[in-house]
Amino acid sequence: MATMAGSGLSNQTGAAIGSLAFPVLGPVGVVAVRQYVAALVLLAVGRPRLRSFTRRQWGPVLLLALVFGTMNLSLYTAIDRIGLGLAVTLEFLGPLAIALAAAHRRIDACCAVIAAGGAVTLMRPQPSTDYLGMGLGLLAAVCWASYILLNRTVGRRIPGAQGSAAAAAVSAVVFLPVGVALVLRHPPTAEAVGYAVVAGVLSSAVPYLADLFTLRNVPPAAFGLFMSVNPVLAALVGWIGLDQGLGLVDWSAIAAVVCANALSILARRR
Repeated sequence: MATMAGSGLSNQTGAAIGSLAFPVLGPVGVVAVRQYVAALVLLAVGRPRLRSFTRRQWGPVLLLALVFGTMNLSLYTAIDRIGLGLAVTLEFLGPLAIALAAAHRRIDACCAVIAAGGAVTLMRPQPSTDYLGMGLGLLAAVCWASYILLNRTVGRRIPGAQGSAAAAAVSAVVFLPVGVALVLRHPPTAEAVGYAVVAGVLSSAVPYLADLFTLRNVPPAAFGLFMSVNPVLAALVGWIGLDQGLGLVDWSAIAAVVCANALSILARRR
């Protein structure tokens, strides 16, 4: 339990700290640094034998790299526009949709309706509504769902964490010109780079290693149940650390999305 709590809190705290570098690096620069950190960690853990990969193995790996980069870029841009809590909640609709689509019970249909109601409430028209930011949050959700499905395919075709490590390395290479362009065009401050590196460590390295440990000792259902708390953690971190306050209606909508996932998992366990 402590490991799962630490992983979720680390992930959301890393995103919050990364947002502090937005004024200097922008979301693209922060994501680029995060991709570099993720690649270093996964390469050290997975140790992929790239030369032994076949064409059939490289296909899903390249798709996974594309989805990985797009997911982080859309999420961090959404955080910049609509805040941490709302962006993470919308992104969480991706894995929730995967879980609900795999079930065919009335309770899951009810959970889907509850989650959809929460999402619609979050995206309700208001004078200050940022529809582009909302759309980017939903794009992150689609990417996260695709990331889950592609990871399954990669895991079946490539042993261990080699496939994920290779995808992270490819994504980092794609973002390398972005980092070079940012440095040449507008040299970043050491403080901004430090924020981005910390974001990479807290949002990539720590959660990945913690999840590896957790999944060996905790049933998948319990892990999925605790994962549903991430939108709440993101909203709390955004409120406390970034002064991104939410109204009662927004908190209710976030609670609806979280409860939909929790209810579906609990019903499945029974």
